[in-house]
Amino acid sequence: SDRGCPRLDAAERPVALAGVMGGESTSVTESTTEIVLESAFFDPSRVRRAARATGRWGMCWPMSCVSPGATRWPTGCFEQICQGERTMVRTNQNEIVTLAVSGFISAPTLDRSPYRPDTEGVGRVLIGMAGIVYNARVGDPAYGWAGDHVEPGVSIAHPDSEVDHAMHYLTCVGNEAFVASGPASGARGIVTGEHARLLVDFAPEVLDLLSVGDRIVIKTAGRGLQLLDFPGVLVKKAGPTLLERWGLRRSPAGKLQVPVVACLPAHIMGSGAELTPEFVDQDLMTGDRAALAEYGADQLRLGDLVAVMDTDHRYGRGYLPGGISIGLIMHGDSVMTGHGPGCQDLLACVDGSIEPVIDPTANLAHFFGIC
Repeated sequence: SDRGCPRLDAAERPVALAGVMGGESTSVTESTTEIVLESAFFDPSRVRRAARATGRWGMCWPMSCVSPGATRWPTGCFEQICQGERTMVRTNQNEIVTLAVSGFISAPTLDRSPYRPDTEGVGRVLIGMAGIVYNARVGDPAYGWAGDHVEPGVSIAHPDSEVDHAMHYLTCVGNEAFVASGPASGARGIVTGEHARLLVDFAPEVLDLLSVGDRIVIKTAGRGLQLLDFPGVLVKKAGPTLLERWGLRRSPAGKLQVPVVACLPAHIMGSGAELTPEFVDQDLMTGDRAALAEYGADQLRLGDLVAVMDTDHRYGRGYLPGGISIGLIMHGDSVMTGHGPGCQDLLACVDGSIEPVIDPTANLAHFFGIC
């Protein structure tokens, strides 16, 4: 092929790049009744060159084996690549550094006088942050909880502020986490966001074994990640695994098509504008429910991906016509003025390279099989 690696055909149709990846059309599904077993050896140097050219480097083992399933390409993408159309997005994934950080499951806290005023001035006791939240998970509604800033799953932090800040800056959404102490030791989870603490999703049966104070280790990866064909798009807190599963595409016009569930205007963004995009989120302001409904923001779920229009979130958070930030809804609604569901920055762009594409399935639960 033109990428230096043999293309495998069946019935005069491309079905695989040898040693790099297979195609969706020949994958095994629940309806498959017959399979063909193949044994072959491909020149490792040619496999590596093809993997780099197609953006698959870093997903291939040295002798050209791939990790199946977890890195499946979206339907149709592979056939387009084999015919010379570059629709997928290349990254420098093979160059980024993977580091271990660790923290502890944090305990919920309240002041001795816990009442805080809501948007109408009524005193409320705000619960839902920190600890282990058993019944709110990625994929669940962001609204309707009898709590405030509800953090789904497990919230972790570190008592040393410098270590805690390093955890925040190094950890990206989609990074793998595992339990390093207690009865659930060895259990695996996924980083699903960042609030005052880091948020990690574990299966319900794992939550039942966890305790406040258990140590959680995160394999951080994503800092320094670049989209090689889109230098104007800055990757903020999106890890490489999330980028692989997101379904990012190059459009015929050369733009980066990003699946999102909604496009939101900048003027409904509130608390968190003073923070950097790499550290904690920015809340939607949800005091005006009619405005939320107008923009489709009243049905958001935890884990949804959204586009915030006319923003410049490259090195701070500001307003800029034509700019776009892509964010993750990672905590629940709030009754506090200027607050609401949290939106964590994943991508930022001001040069018009991003084209949001509405996709109701653009949610972490769908990408990572969380149910």
